[in-house]
Amino acid sequence: MKAQGGRRKASGPAEAGVRAARAKGKIEKRKEKRGSGPVTSHESRVTAYVALGANIGEPAQQIRSALRALGALPGTRVVGVSSLYRNPPVGYLDQPDFLNAVAEVETRLAPRELLDGLLRIEREHGRVRDAPNAPRTLDLDIVLYDEKTVSEHGLEIPHPRMLERAFVLVPLAEIAPDAVVPGKGRVTDLLKRVDASGMIKLPDTEGKK
Repeated sequence: MKAQGGRRKASGPAEAGVRAARAKGKIEKRKEKRGSGPVTSHESRVTAYVALGANIGEPAQQIRSALRALGALPGTRVVGVSSLYRNPPVGYLDQPDFLNAVAEVETRLAPRELLDGLLRIEREHGRVRDAPNAPRTLDLDIVLYDEKTVSEHGLEIPHPRMLERAFVLVPLAEIAPDAVVPGKGRVTDLLKRVDASGMIKLPDTEGKK
């Protein structure tokens, strides 16, 4: 899936991570055709969107590091990244604010393969899953994958709670306003239905600390 509007080039707080990811992508670049069957690591790249978040340790640095690791996954390159946003926690409130962003990637990995890669990156950044909505060093979620709907054990695409989360929809709308959530509508329209008043876009200088 590609957004019909203009693509926002990676910049700001995640710029260094994206440059490294793109350098890897250039080595892999070749002629490709979009397939209609199941996507595997041996077929053409599709567009996916990955949400990133963190609220303990050094969240901005951890997100930048995760972007580099994301671009280093097999057959995957990062092609766009939103600004960083600060927002209050959801669910369990007695914890620090989160930093969140969304990355656009092109990948040959199947959804399950991509998820496995994200979980590995989380573990490498010290993620411990001890309780729902608990503080975390890194959180990575596939929110959209091409125009596919996936329902498997431990994997739901589109992400089942993305429509309730301003911290997903706001950065996603920044880089892909015309992206479509299957069966729900355009991201820009869906954003109007959530309360985004707590979202604070970070200046580039703060995000780079």
